[in-house]
Amino acid sequence: MGRFSVAKRMDMLTGSLWDKILIFALPLALSSILQQLFNSVDMAVVGHFAAEPAKATAAVGCNGPVINLIVNLFIGISVGANVVIANHLGSGEKKEAGKAVHSAMLIAVLSGICLMFAGLAVSSPILRLMNTPEDIMPYAVLYLRIYSLGLPFIMIYNFGSAVLRSIGDTKRPLVCLVSTGIMNAVLNLIFVIFFHLDVAGVAAATVIANAVSAALVLFFLMKEKSEIHLSLKLLRIRKEDLVPILKIGVPAGIQSMLFSISNVIIQSILNSYGTTAVAGSAVALNYEGFLNFVTTSFNQAAVTFTSQNFGAGKYDRCRKVFRLCMIYSMAITAVMSIVFLSASRFFASIFTSDEAVLEYALIRMWIVLSLKFIAATYEVGGAAMQGIGHSLTPALLTVFGTCIFRLVWAYTVCQAHPGFVTLLSVYPVSWVLTGAAVLIAYFTVRKKVFSSSPAC
Repeated sequence: MGRFSVAKRMDMLTGSLWDKILIFALPLALSSILQQLFNSVDMAVVGHFAAEPAKATAAVGCNGPVINLIVNLFIGISVGANVVIANHLGSGEKKEAGKAVHSAMLIAVLSGICLMFAGLAVSSPILRLMNTPEDIMPYAVLYLRIYSLGLPFIMIYNFGSAVLRSIGDTKRPLVCLVSTGIMNAVLNLIFVIFFHLDVAGVAAATVIANAVSAALVLFFLMKEKSEIHLSLKLLRIRKEDLVPILKIGVPAGIQSMLFSISNVIIQSILNSYGTTAVAGSAVALNYEGFLNFVTTSFNQAAVTFTSQNFGAGKYDRCRKVFRLCMIYSMAITAVMSIVFLSASRFFASIFTSDEAVLEYALIRMWIVLSLKFIAATYEVGGAAMQGIGHSLTPALLTVFGTCIFRLVWAYTVCQAHPGFVTLLSVYPVSWVLTGAAVLIAYFTVRKKVFSSSPAC
């Protein structure tokens, strides 16, 4: 196990970057896509095998923005844990890195428990506030309540994965999700086809899969022989760890949370178009999720590589990390968009055979996927700023561009020109606006920070 652990560690401070960033980011992208597939498999199974496929699909799909709203604050804090641990490692502070690991994992457990109770409490009220159609309301509430029971496992997995990423290990999180993704798919089929549990069955399958993925991550950390080894008896939250983790993670989490609020409001407007529109939008969201996770993987690469190199004073490598992550993110996302759009009807039909639902799905896919690569501008730019300790600026800019602007659009443009197409057009417009603002801020902050202290 000792040799295994050492082999997993990546040297981010020396040697070529182009290959190491790919080795880091691609398994992370695959891991995240598999995590998205938990929800996608849920939708595909109920879309073909549930007693009322359109209602079940809409019920599962409309919960996506709500789930993101509930968990994104603490997922952002896990980014803060990644940065703090990576900075300690880049500075050669191995003991401090180990202590930060134990603080982060206890934060994960406590936040997961809090989120579970929050999810159970707000499931019905928040879905009603979102104008969820009455014919799918019971299904949607049931799905969200069962899903909430698995939130502690989601937090443990995400924080544990952030710890592993701090040493460049994205392969073991991938192993976790490959294993549990297969388990989730099999359980979905069993619960829905053989036991006729429909929405409850797919939610329960997801909770079980998340529990196993959390257990696997804990196993890897407890067997690890390097400075990120986890010992349950050493779990405690130190102020010296908590403050920097929150300083970096809370702005990132609030940014994601406010982003989710705007999506919840947009979803509430979309819900007013009826169950068919909700189901079609939910189908298209699966493919948006796949592209989001590619961008997020290079976002995480930018954070981790920048953090370690910034901690070591290697500013030229920080600049190169930004360039490579931006190129990779935009190029891979663009290629995937072309693939999905070239056979859009086939990909949409994986989740539904209802023609009316398919039409809405295709409209959303063409509007949103065509320009999705632009989102890399603010994702990677913001991540690079987080890596050098400036997370508030990109958070504020992203909140304005992807939250406030979208809300203004929803209550002005959409009111003047109501319609499905008008509502969805806010996404590419907001990406251009936010990307331009974040990139200007990144180059301004980078010039100031890098010139204020000599590189090593």
